[in-house]
Amino acid sequence: MRTAQHPSAENLREAGIAFESFDALYNSSRNYDTFVKKAVSLVRSRAKTQDVCYCVDGGTFEDRAACILARGKGVRVYPGVSKSAAAAACAGVEGAYCCVAAPEAGTRELVRPLVVYDLADGALAGDVKLALAERFGDEAPALFVRGEQVKRIPLYEADRQDTYDMTCALVLPDEELLEKKRFDLQDFLAIMRRLRAPDGCPWDRVQTHASIRINAIEEAYELVDAIDADDPDKMCEEAGDVIMQAVFHTLIEEERGHFTMNDVFTGLCRKLIDRHTHVFGSDAASGADGALTVWEKNKMTEKHQTTFSDAVNDVPQVFPALLRAQKIAKRCAKGGWTYSHEEVLSQAQRALDELRAGQGAPGGALAQLLYAAAELGYLTGSDCEQALLDFVKQRQAQYTAFEVRVRADGKDVTALSDEERAAYMGEAERERNT
Repeated sequence: MRTAQHPSAENLREAGIAFESFDALYNSSRNYDTFVKKAVSLVRSRAKTQDVCYCVDGGTFEDRAACILARGKGVRVYPGVSKSAAAAACAGVEGAYCCVAAPEAGTRELVRPLVVYDLADGALAGDVKLALAERFGDEAPALFVRGEQVKRIPLYEADRQDTYDMTCALVLPDEELLEKKRFDLQDFLAIMRRLRAPDGCPWDRVQTHASIRINAIEEAYELVDAIDADDPDKMCEEAGDVIMQAVFHTLIEEERGHFTMNDVFTGLCRKLIDRHTHVFGSDAASGADGALTVWEKNKMTEKHQTTFSDAVNDVPQVFPALLRAQKIAKRCAKGGWTYSHEEVLSQAQRALDELRAGQGAPGGALAQLLYAAAELGYLTGSDCEQALLDFVKQRQAQYTAFEVRVRADGKDVTALSDEERAAYMGEAERERNT
């Protein structure tokens, strides 16, 4: 028997049927996975020399070891009465519900209504509470079921009950959307669909791809700003705003019948699997650079890019100019159009000479200089956007220090002599660089 700590074991005792239980095996196993492996191995070993009946309390397929054993040849399954269904009935849960064994509650994607059975002891109940609280909140309404007794509790009291045994279960009924304390992706989609409904929000209903296009860029920048500030609370908020933009555009297309959120996630998962062939396939990659090479190769295959020109022309046009330039420089180099460090410095010098001499169109020489800087960024492994941003922040701080010094001396920053300006600027630069 899976356990003798259950009323069903009394039936065998009363009938005079001898049995062995796996209670000792369960108690000595490091974790539930280990127990399952040992139980399956032991039953199969015995079955090599004799007939074996493995009995579980409840439905056959509510026990993972029984599920594994049922796949074997020559195995007959005698269905039992579901203990999760019995707990659901006691708790008044009607219709469909999700159920899981208590030892597996932290490893499954769970939804309400939910029945967690085999809540055999307080320590296990504590693990279940922590796993469910992360998803549904500490104060989510729950029912503690023991046999036919039912007690209403908040989730945080799941491990504070007087008695636990193999008849105990925890039932979490569903909640109305507005009563929930914690939400998941399905709740978010329900809210967004409600806002887009005919009787929803007048503003949300009339939005189009074009009208909210800039929002995606703004929210992405705000997330990056939170990352730069190393602000976890702000990152959490801004990550949500970025997700909302992606969902908003997806729902507009869902309404048009073009694709759904499931299509989006399917495409994303397919992309991650197909591009990580060094993880999910037969490719090999040594270190981060090797992994990136595999990714780029698979990306070209996936996008049906048969030439390097295809990759060069695939850089998004809405990228900031410096970021786009560095991306194009990188892809040109991978396609054979590459310069040495010295050659790029020479190009930059020629552009500077033209600007100094006032030859040709100033915009053209300036563009060559900026592109040469982007190529240098690629060759040196530097991020041009980040490098420029870091320098801009430094210059902002230097100017602030410069103005503070000038004003402290009672002078006007716009009326300094060349010598005064140079002196104040030098002091400010030295102060901010130390």
